[in-house]
Amino acid sequence: MSDAYSEPSQARARPSLFQTLEIDTRLLGMIGAFVVIALFFNFWTDGRFLTPRNIFNLTIQTVSVAIMATGMVFVIVTRHIDLSVGALLATCSALMAVVQTELLPETFGLGFGHPAIVWISIVVGVAAGVLIGAFHGYLVGFLTIPAFIVTLGGLFVWRNVAWFQTRGQTIGPLDENFQALGGIGGTMGEMGSWIFGAICVAAALWGIFSARRSKIGHGFPVKPMWAELTLGAIVSGAILGFVAILNNYEKPQRVIERAFEARGEVMPEGYTEAYGLPFSLLILVAVAIVMTMIATRTRLGRYIFAAGGNPEATSLAGVDIRWLTVKVFAIMGALCAISAVVASARLTFHTNDIGTLDELRVIAAAVIGGTALSGGLGTIHGAILGALIMQSLQSGMAMVGVDAPFQNIVVGIVLVLAVFVDIVYRKRAGIK
Repeated sequence: MSDAYSEPSQARARPSLFQTLEIDTRLLGMIGAFVVIALFFNFWTDGRFLTPRNIFNLTIQTVSVAIMATGMVFVIVTRHIDLSVGALLATCSALMAVVQTELLPETFGLGFGHPAIVWISIVVGVAAGVLIGAFHGYLVGFLTIPAFIVTLGGLFVWRNVAWFQTRGQTIGPLDENFQALGGIGGTMGEMGSWIFGAICVAAALWGIFSARRSKIGHGFPVKPMWAELTLGAIVSGAILGFVAILNNYEKPQRVIERAFEARGEVMPEGYTEAYGLPFSLLILVAVAIVMTMIATRTRLGRYIFAAGGNPEATSLAGVDIRWLTVKVFAIMGALCAISAVVASARLTFHTNDIGTLDELRVIAAAVIGGTALSGGLGTIHGAILGALIMQSLQSGMAMVGVDAPFQNIVVGIVLVLAVFVDIVYRKRAGIK
């Protein structure tokens, strides 16, 4: 009898393919949702949604919200919320625009095109974002004012501070070197994109196999080698496939001709040139790496997730929750400033409505990406994928002619549905 039942029990215990590969089923579900959205709109637009041009535009449109969404993960994980991120983005954008167009030229004599303009503007903007974010964190952490109230007040205050900085005017065009950080004018080109893609593949493979060596060194179980190779092939294929798509987006001939004319050269007959990866995507990749390192490899990251999971126990363990709150909101402020760089550079101007409703998009991206509103759980890559899903929905609806009010209705429904799915998922997985 024991032999008769041993084989079925072993069959039931055999792990599935996804379990063997150790792929997060929630992440897989989000990727599946994005694929469904992309295919649906591609069919509805007669193949225009998945063209290299639209994917390029979708990429640069996603970056700003995705950068802020990585910071919102930390805020929500610590059981807070930040409703001021869009307004703070506007304040930092206005400040950087004024520095470029008024302060530096008039006070220091630095005209457009000077290499220092970009870096001075960014340093000033990021410093302002950090200070404002830290001030919010001080009000929440030390004065114990609820984050909802502090950041709701900040939404009104900083939106209008931005208006007063520019006297309600559109400021621009911004410095050309600054514009390259967010728009179509700043790309790596075909060869640079392939080199960057190869570096990313090498880094991903190194990460996978170094983690395997680390597990073996500590005596932990590891996946079969074929599973490691399969995962590496999937990641490498995704990276190189994305690079290939953007390298198929060619610059218009008139743009290439003007570039040759500016150099005093004649464009060769039949010459073509691809845009490649935008610089703004590199900024997002850098932010994602840094934020992931903070979340998984530093004491600050461990404290953030511990405080979100059980703030009382974390406080009893000696962690100063008040200063931790200040640090989390300061990080959020810095990321708002970086997003302001990308957003204003893409528009080439600072406008009064920049960042409007971004607070809702950022929160939605983090929640759709799996960040628990109850605190303690969330991932950086999930928030970025959530931002991509949000932007795909809005871009697809815009392409098929859906009015903006209906777009917002759909986004609201998707947000509520995402939270409901998250609740069901956590109940079934036994996660509190």
